[in-house]
Amino acid sequence: MNDRTITFIGGGNMARSLIGGLVADGYPADRIRVADPSEKHRDELTGRFGIRAYASNEEAADGAEAIVLAVKPQVVKTVAEPLGERIRAQGSVVISIAAGLREPDIRRWLGGDAAVVRTMPNTPSMVQTGATALYANANVTAEQRNLAESLLRAVGVTEWLDDEALMDAVTAVSGSGPAYFFLLMEMIEDAGVDLGLPREKARLLTLETALGAARMALESDETPARLRERVTSPNGTTDAALSTLEDGDVRALYGRALKAAAKRAQEIGDMLGEQ
Repeated sequence: MNDRTITFIGGGNMARSLIGGLVADGYPADRIRVADPSEKHRDELTGRFGIRAYASNEEAADGAEAIVLAVKPQVVKTVAEPLGERIRAQGSVVISIAAGLREPDIRRWLGGDAAVVRTMPNTPSMVQTGATALYANANVTAEQRNLAESLLRAVGVTEWLDDEALMDAVTAVSGSGPAYFFLLMEMIEDAGVDLGLPREKARLLTLETALGAARMALESDETPARLRERVTSPNGTTDAALSTLEDGDVRALYGRALKAAAKRAQEIGDMLGEQ
């Protein structure tokens, strides 16, 4: 698959993360292109990764087997429409990392039966620990699926969905998910300070504990519920803390929070699709 040309339309943070992951994974830099209107961004990308950079989207997309739409959702239509004829003619697969935009809308803006893979990466992709869900329309070939998966797998784990409607749930769980954990870490750090710990010590202890818990969960065959039970002694300190959280109905609160995120994702998709 390393002989395929991949073009990124947009050179922002997520595109840089994917490009960096591909290059670190051994993908040939001379097979990666990026189009960005900023000369400064183009110079930074070519200097850092050794890839080819263009001011013109059309020039960058010419002959590419994969086109990654890495621009803000609000401008995808503006970018996609002028590229549609070229993409259909050369049989490129379009990989969208734009949050909220649905496959039928992207395909409509491309002007025909384009091969489209919609993805939902998250911000930990920037440090190669991302989690990305992918959905492919019926025009995507097996080879194109493999190419899309290889691209996103360079920055973390990937999961395919058979039903695009599940993307709203993915957005609520993993797309917005890092912010939930950042908030939890923020609250634990602040509580530690209230208990008398210096800020820097409370922060380090909180972050390392979060990292360790995530690693244990990833490396264990047991569920998070079972791991929680194993570290909770009856009438102990952990039990006292967890009982307080349960008394505050924290499970129901998180349930409402994720439902609100999924609902908002659906609303954004409706709004952007009306362009």
